[in-house]
Amino acid sequence: MTDVSDGVLHTLFRSDQGGHEQVVLCQDRATGLKAVIALHSTALGPALGGTRFYPYASEEEAVADALNLARGMSYKNAMAGLGHGGGKAVIIGDPELIKSEELLLAYGRFVASLGGRYVTACDVGTYVADMDVVARECRWTTGRSPRTAARATPPCSPPSASTRACGPPPSTCGATRRCVTARSVSRASARSATTWWSTCGPRAPRS
Repeated sequence: MTDVSDGVLHTLFRSDQGGHEQVVLCQDRATGLKAVIALHSTALGPALGGTRFYPYASEEEAVADALNLARGMSYKNAMAGLGHGGGKAVIIGDPELIKSEELLLAYGRFVASLGGRYVTACDVGTYVADMDVVARECRWTTGRSPRTAARATPPCSPPSASTRACGPPPSTCGATRRCVTARSVSRASARSATTWWSTCGPRAPRS
């Protein structure tokens, strides 16, 4: 996603009609990770929604799916009274071909860099074992195994409908990322925006 196509930009602009707060395009060249994290609303609390791992036909399709799913999660979480807003993430690619521990760790660093605004979980193409890997870089995960949840510091609840993000934001982010909102990107900045995505993904120094 180092080159942001006109189709992706059009999808992002159009998403403004849905009131999305934030969209993060993620890339880690070392692992082949390409992902989209969409936050529709944090009005009721951190955005909660799963991570879908799917071989989308195009980046435009992946962005559109993330936006639509995130909006749906806002309504689902509100109706369930979870105290969470809505969000969703998609990883682009066939999980049978490209999923690896290193890729999931890189993805976890992107989620961690949001500082608790987004809580992720399993979805199509991701499983409890995957969330256990993501949780090694990011405390804001649910749907993990009870054993890993119990080891979290501060401790996280086992997977349940009332799971909340755990603890304050980490003192150092596990990934470097740039974010884009539909309101903040203009056509004038579209070309310069294509340089953003290559900065995503390197591990931040740990203290």
